[in-house]
Amino acid sequence: MILKDILYKVTLNAVVGSTNLSVKHMDFDSRNISEHDVFVAIKGTVSNGHEFIDIAIEQGAIAIVCETLPENIKQGITYVQVESSSKALAIMASNFYQNPSENLKLVGVTGTNGKTTIASLLYQLFKKAGFKVGLLSTVRIMVDNKAYKATHTTPDSLTINKYLKEMNDKGVAYCFMEVSSHGIHQHRTEGLHFQGGIFTNLSHDHLDYHDTFAEYRDVKKTFFDQLPATAFALVNVDDKNGLIMLQNTKAKKYTYALKGYADYRAQILENQLNGLLLKINESEVWTRLIGNFNAYNVLAIYATAELLGLEKVETLRMISELESVAGRFQYLISDNKITAIVDYAHTPDALKNVLETINSIRTKNEELITVFGCGGNRDKTKRPKMGHIASALSSKVIVTSDNPRNEAPESIMEDIEKGIEPQNFKKVLSIADRKQAIKTACQMANPNDIILIAGKGHETYQEIKGERFDFDDFKIVKEFLKQLEK
Repeated sequence: MILKDILYKVTLNAVVGSTNLSVKHMDFDSRNISEHDVFVAIKGTVSNGHEFIDIAIEQGAIAIVCETLPENIKQGITYVQVESSSKALAIMASNFYQNPSENLKLVGVTGTNGKTTIASLLYQLFKKAGFKVGLLSTVRIMVDNKAYKATHTTPDSLTINKYLKEMNDKGVAYCFMEVSSHGIHQHRTEGLHFQGGIFTNLSHDHLDYHDTFAEYRDVKKTFFDQLPATAFALVNVDDKNGLIMLQNTKAKKYTYALKGYADYRAQILENQLNGLLLKINESEVWTRLIGNFNAYNVLAIYATAELLGLEKVETLRMISELESVAGRFQYLISDNKITAIVDYAHTPDALKNVLETINSIRTKNEELITVFGCGGNRDKTKRPKMGHIASALSSKVIVTSDNPRNEAPESIMEDIEKGIEPQNFKKVLSIADRKQAIKTACQMANPNDIILIAGKGHETYQEIKGERFDFDDFKIVKEFLKQLEK
C-alpha cells in the first residue's frame, strides 16, 4: 500500500521526504519492524517509541511517524510529524486494512461494569439469530466461530483493525466491542465507524490511570461525543452519568432504566439463584442470568437488538436461552449443597452489587463466605473500600491476593484491612496464598452455604513479579468441593 493513502485523514504537522512509497506493513513496536515498513513512534505510559526510531530504521523501516522529529534526519527515510502518534496510528490502521469497520455494524460498550457481559451476550444473541458475528472483549476475540485469545479490554488499533478485516473477509455482519477508558484515552478507537454505543454505569475504577473521577467520566463521554449522526447512543439513566454521556453526541439518543423513566424499562418480578423473571416494557421474559445488575445487562441487550432491527418476540425468546459469561456470576452447586460463585467483581461497586444480589436471594439461614483481594500496582484507594464492603455484607471474609504483580501481597492485604470496621474484625481471615484461601473457604463451608470468589473471574492466571502462573478460580474451587464430597 502507498504511504500517502495510509496517511489519508491524518493531520500532518510536517513531512520530510516522499509519501509516494510502497509500504509492506506498519507497527508501533520496533521489534516487529522489517524491510519496507512504517514505524509509528508512540509516547506510551512505560516507554517512549521515539527512543527506538534508529533501531526501527536499522531493522528496515522506510518511514517514521512521530510527534517530535529526530535531530539526525537520515537520507532516504521519510519522516512524518503529527500532533498525536497514537491518534495517527489508529487512523492509519483503519486505512491500511481498508476501513473494515465501515463494512459491518460495530457497536461499542463502555462503562465500569457490565461491558464484557453485554458484548458477549449480544454476540451469543446475534449468533442465535443466524448472523455471522464478531466479538472484541476482555474474555476472548471471536471472528464468527473462530476464537482468539484476548490480551486487553480494548486491543491496540492495529489489532482491532486486523480482526475487523478478518471479519470482513469471513462475511461478519455485526461486531460487539468492549471500549475501555484506556482505549478511548489512547485513541485506539479513533477512525472506527460505530453503528452504536452503549453506556452501562460509572463507578470507582482506574484512578491509578485517570487523575480524578471527573477525568475518567469525561474520557468515557468522548466516545459518545464522537459517534456519528447515523449511530445510536443507548445509556443507563439510573446512573447519574448516563445523561452526561448524551450531552454532546450527534447520535440518536435512547435510554434504559429499572428505576426511572426511560425508553426501555424493566421490572424484576422474580430474582432467584437459577435466574430472573423480568418484565421489559410490556413483555415478560425468563433469563438464566442472576441479580439486579444482570437485569440492567439484559435490558441493554434487548434494547440494542431492537435498535439493530431484530424482531421483539424472537429477541425475548433468544434472551431466555442465553448462558452466563465465564467468570461473571458463574456458579456451581456441589453434591453436599455448597454453592460456589466466581465473579470478576474487582471494583467497590461491582463487589457491592454481587454481594447485595446474593443477600437478596439467600434465606440468611446459610453463611456467605467471601474470598477476594485487590490487584497490585493499581488504584490503591479502592482497597479499603472493598474491605469495608466485603466485611459488612458477608458472614465471613478471607482477604487474599489477586494479581499482586510487583507489590507484596501482604502490603495490599493491609490496605484492604484498613477499611474493615472493628465490629467486623472477627469475621475476617487473611491468607496470602489464593489457592489456600479458596481451600479454607471450602473447608469452612457447611451444606447450603455460599462461597463467593471475587476479583479474577474469567482470568486463568495469577500475575506475580512479572510472571504469569496458571490459576483458574472456578477450576480450583470445583476441585476442592469435589474432594469434600468424598
